[in-house]
Amino acid sequence: MIMEKLAFDYSGYNFRNGTDYELKFPKGLTKEVVERISKLKNEPDWMLEFRLNAYKFFLNRPIPTWGGDLSEIDFDSIHYFMRATKSMATKWDELPADIRATYDKLGIPEAEKKALSGVEVMYESESIYSSIKKELENIGVIFCDTDTAVRKYPELVKKYIGHVVSSNDNKFAALNSAVWSGGSFIYVPKGVRVPMPLQAYFRINAESMGQFERTLIIVDEGADVTYIEGCSAPVYSNNSLHAAVVEIIAHRNSHVKYITIQNWSDNIYNLVTKRAFAHENAFVEWVDANIGSRLTEKYPSVYMLEEGAKANIISIAFANKGQHQDAGAKAVHLASNTSSTIRSKSICVNGGRTSYRGLVKVIRGAEDVKSSTRCDALILDEISRSDTYPYMEVDEPSATITHEATVGKIGDEQLFYMQSRGLSEQDAVNTIVLGFMADFINELPLEFAIEFNRLIKISMEGAVG
Repeated sequence: MIMEKLAFDYSGYNFRNGTDYELKFPKGLTKEVVERISKLKNEPDWMLEFRLNAYKFFLNRPIPTWGGDLSEIDFDSIHYFMRATKSMATKWDELPADIRATYDKLGIPEAEKKALSGVEVMYESESIYSSIKKELENIGVIFCDTDTAVRKYPELVKKYIGHVVSSNDNKFAALNSAVWSGGSFIYVPKGVRVPMPLQAYFRINAESMGQFERTLIIVDEGADVTYIEGCSAPVYSNNSLHAAVVEIIAHRNSHVKYITIQNWSDNIYNLVTKRAFAHENAFVEWVDANIGSRLTEKYPSVYMLEEGAKANIISIAFANKGQHQDAGAKAVHLASNTSSTIRSKSICVNGGRTSYRGLVKVIRGAEDVKSSTRCDALILDEISRSDTYPYMEVDEPSATITHEATVGKIGDEQLFYMQSRGLSEQDAVNTIVLGFMADFINELPLEFAIEFNRLIKISMEGAVG
């Protein structure tokens, strides 16, 4: 049967190390935990105030009930901070052997050599490795972990953190703002084009862990950058929580592409707020793959603030047994002559569930806006489920808005036809699924990280047979 052919093989990522942690907080969240995190990082008073205000918002905001089932999240059963090493490494051989072995298995060092302008690695609560090519550093490109940015570039961080995603945006953004640790900070100066992608990799190794990275990307006028993030974790019986916040500021005539390959294990709640502000003629692209986790709630958003801004959002969701991928996109048009394209692809099998949840909003007075949305779902058995929840709020009559949606399955006649041309059943299913994903694959850099290529192979090809 087709669903047996597509049983997801997670074995390439389901390994764990017996790390001896330099510091590990007891489970549970209190005001004292928030204060202790800030003190450990020697943060300025304004950051402590930012955290404590967010903690108050978190306590007062209800758990959302409109998406997936969040009722089993126990905030008192989570470790909110773990430190694996005492200091950041700038060379791979400076890392402890057990942690280095983790990233060797994932192919990150090899990827850095071949196809990346810089790499930042987060393990549990903190970044443990960071590097950037010297020639980029020399022309003013900043790529480091966000903790380092608070110390070295406080004016930039203070100006922009919480600017795109406020601490009170939603309960999980408030939680992140209170206990954030790690994440990437990028600043690309005016007119600079970063030739190869920057990459970050986030790994949860421990059980009952909470990871709360904060990523802030500022792309100045006329600049261009591609950023790639990957993530994985081993399987445990107890649940873990990943609640990140990503803020992007794309200034006039800039371009930023943000690629995510989410491959969490099926005991992770993945609840992420990702948003970009696009200024005049800026172009923001989100390319988003959600393959792992127990539940994902993630809706990359672009707010087009000024004329000529553009958004392109492509998402892939793969849901297997026990998984719910509640993903989508938001395009908010706040200025005239702005445009957006949203393409969503989902695949569900073995009783998995996918949901597209999206928003297209056009305010009155934003003239000549163009937006198109297309959602395609592939359901591979009789027990899986796919839903679409599109919201359109259009208050400007001159806007041109389109929405298309399809739901299908791999039919016996398709398999028969392809097998009659000499393909095995396994190769036939591979070909159909990879063809279904073509919109996503075509958006990727030609030379991407080995880990990403391995992930695509496991999720769609290596999973067959």
